Amino acid sequence: MTQPDLLTQAFELGFTYTRSTGPVVGRFLTGLRDRKIFGIRSSDGRVIVPPMEYDPATAEALDEFVEVGQHGEIISWCWVSRPLASHPFKDPFAWALIRLDGADVPMVHCVLAAAEAELATGARVQAVWAEDTRGFITDIRCFELLGELGDE
Repeated sequence: MTQPDLLTQAFELGFTYTRSTGPVVGRFLTGLRDRKIFGIRSSDGRVIVPPMEYDPATAEALDEFVEVGQHGEIISWCWVSRPLASHPFKDPFAWALIRLDGADVPMVHCVLAAAEAELATGARVQAVWAEDTRGFITDIRCFELLGELGDE
């Protein structure tokens, strides 16, 4: 018995629509394009960065934007000694939870440091902006150490 001929057809999967980021995420991303960082105030008064559309406690829509600082404090971190191709840097760096000045909820971003020993919980950092900002989270290229510890 012989093998039947295989029938094939070229096929390209595509989507004919675009997705809007909406008023909350859109404002955050527009702020990044303009080198500003916005959070949003929750029902209990906390400032959440990046902003959320709905309150985590009440599920109500949130709309009170707050500009926060470009400096912050490392709350927790993890050193990446051997970055993968998918990581933002080829040299070792840290992923960190960073609580920006004026924010209550930390955000995740990368921190560049020459060595793991330079990092510490409580270390102060500042945002380093990409040369060309376009409204993406990568507009904050990374955070860099300021060489001072927080008040805690």
